[in-house]
Amino acid sequence: MPAGPAHAPSSIDIVIPTAGRSTLGRLLEAVAGAPARRVIVVDDRRAGGALRVTRAVEVVRAAGRGPAAARNLGWRAASAPWVAFLDDDVVPSDGWGRRLAADLAGAGPRVAAVQGRVRVPLPDGRRPTDWERNVAGLERACWITADLALRRAALSDVGGFDERFPRAYREDADLALRLRARGWELAAGGREVVHPVPPAGPWISVAKQAGNADDALMRALHGRDWRRRAGAPPGRLRAHAAATALGAGALAAAAAGRPGAGAALGAGWALATGELAWRRIAPGPRTGREVAVMLATSAVLPAAATFHHLRGRARARVLVRDASLSPRPARRPAAVLLDRDGTLVVDVPFNGDPDRVRPMPGARRALDRLRGEGVLLAVVTNQSGIARGLLRPEEVAAVNARVELLLGPLGPWLICPHGPQDGCGCRKPRPGLVLQAAARLGVAPERCAVIGDIASDVQAARAAGARAVLVPNERTRVDEVAAATEWAPNLEDAVALLLEAP
Repeated sequence: MPAGPAHAPSSIDIVIPTAGRSTLGRLLEAVAGAPARRVIVVDDRRAGGALRVTRAVEVVRAAGRGPAAARNLGWRAASAPWVAFLDDDVVPSDGWGRRLAADLAGAGPRVAAVQGRVRVPLPDGRRPTDWERNVAGLERACWITADLALRRAALSDVGGFDERFPRAYREDADLALRLRARGWELAAGGREVVHPVPPAGPWISVAKQAGNADDALMRALHGRDWRRRAGAPPGRLRAHAAATALGAGALAAAAAGRPGAGAALGAGWALATGELAWRRIAPGPRTGREVAVMLATSAVLPAAATFHHLRGRARARVLVRDASLSPRPARRPAAVLLDRDGTLVVDVPFNGDPDRVRPMPGARRALDRLRGEGVLLAVVTNQSGIARGLLRPEEVAAVNARVELLLGPLGPWLICPHGPQDGCGCRKPRPGLVLQAAARLGVAPERCAVIGDIASDVQAARAAGARAVLVPNERTRVDEVAAATEWAPNLEDAVALLLEAP
């Protein structure tokens, strides 16, 4: 599995998932000179208008599906052998791009990932607060995606990030363990990014206890010793569970009219809470506000940690039972997205004449079967003739109307009017049209299937996380058929293949 010329710009794509932080513009300026072919920003906001970026980069819409899903969309939209992930709140140091190229040039053929160093600046002249120390722990963390370059072949080998991890926590450790289980190696690089301490409210430490649910999923997936193998610190869950039990016992004893037992249990809870509070107060600035925050949050933090752990264990049992790490059988799609030219109708290059529309053999029967089964439909089609000045939008609309007149209603039409050099995110093989169609239909991309006649249709589906079926014709290359995971000789057989899935 040769690594190729990792120092060349064509060998690296940069992927930046973002929740719309104001720091994104600063990051894009910093990577502007990096030796990368493409910079792909994955917009993971749940709602909002177009993402404002200061540079001409590719934007892929993830619609708030979480960081693991956003990273999957990013690397599937990328095409270079290496994908460098950056969080949107880091600042690459001077020479970051040059050092990235050197890190990858030195990676052997079985190296799946090369991590950059993370530096967290702490205040001068005083001790750091509990929150600042928590963020500074990123400097010692293993395989975090704040700055992590991953080989696309390795990501494909393990199926990418596990989207069962809903937050930016442990999905990186899970990926590292799965890569190692497949025989890949992980390496540390010489480049560096700065991760400033973000502002946070006084209850941030309690909110962060939600990560205990992800720890429960890690244990269910990787066994009891996952922390050692992933290089994660041991945590304090047992102490938190004990403190929670003492507090609950004290309340129960008081409610049962047993004041002696309640007092003893309450004293135990107070000692456990005091120990935790002092552990957090002692290394800090010990200001009045910091001490008050540590006392208040230490009183409820153990209960929050225990609650999230128990919730995570219950969720993990369901997730592991319903979806193991092994490949799952293909599911019947909720929606089928169809290419137009060469798939639904005979391909007439840059056709603006409705009278020249001819349906592909069996297309009406195939579509009627999908409609009869309640499968949602949409059309995703590149129409670069508009950008080239060969077609007017109204001519494309007239041809589309003729297609529907002959084949019946096809749901929303998603059209890319751009040319190959425009750098848009919607032109297939990029995933924009597929993601837009899924959003219009109200269906998750992974519950969609795309049927098309060339590799760009298949690649757009894969980039969006959708299933793809290739229906080759005379213009489909032999290598495109060989690369397709699923293909059918005609549209009717493709529909039958999709509807056979449970």
